[in-house]
Amino acid sequence: MADGDTPAPVSILLVEDDEVIRRSVALALERYGYRVTCAADGLTGLERFREGGHDLLLLDVMLPGLDGIGLCRRIRETSMAPILIMSARGDALDVVSGLEAGADDYVVKPVDTAVLVARIRSLLRRAVYAPTADRTRVGPEASPAATGTGTRLVFGDLVIDTAGLEVAVAGRPVALAPTELRLLLEFAANPGIVLDRQTLLRNVWDYGWDGDSRVVDLCVQRLRRKIGAERVETVRGFGYKLRR
Repeated sequence: MADGDTPAPVSILLVEDDEVIRRSVALALERYGYRVTCAADGLTGLERFREGGHDLLLLDVMLPGLDGIGLCRRIRETSMAPILIMSARGDALDVVSGLEAGADDYVVKPVDTAVLVARIRSLLRRAVYAPTADRTRVGPEASPAATGTGTRLVFGDLVIDTAGLEVAVAGRPVALAPTELRLLLEFAANPGIVLDRQTLLRNVWDYGWDGDSRVVDLCVQRLRRKIGAERVETVRGFGYKLRR
């Protein structure tokens, strides 16, 4: 908290090499009450990130030195902070590469301020589901109280503590990005039920409109790599389901 009961403003790290875009986006976000730190290249952005204190990262793809995809991967080595990629219009490769590198979502440049702020708010809501760094135990060692209150969901060797927001596979903790965790919780709330992409976009990504289903497919791929490819089944022509 800041002074009194006033919450500290959300801090966003904006990494964008185009000075005009960087300034306009920063000013727009500051009008909405966000605190914005800027960097003009990938390596400087990585330095700013390591200084800490950022609630969300907004990364351009085409950056000098270290591009946005590489920066996203470096950040994901140590952090599960929400990452929003800014892509050139119509460049599907940028979008796919960014999401595969661990980004949670993307916007297309030129960025409409209302859309950008809506995506940021959605990401920040999802980040509430992120496990805290000191929570590392789940599975057989979980407390009896947690088991007794039904907060542990077990799917074979996959264990989800819905109260502690912890996940383990074969007794080993699994670190999930906020969107990956929320996606898994959505599947776990509907075991064995096929969920189509639009339902997942609405419930996980908070999209009140038709979004790009690629974000769902790529997030499912990342989730499978972490909890086991066989755990989330593709039902062709319909969607995905979590195997019981």
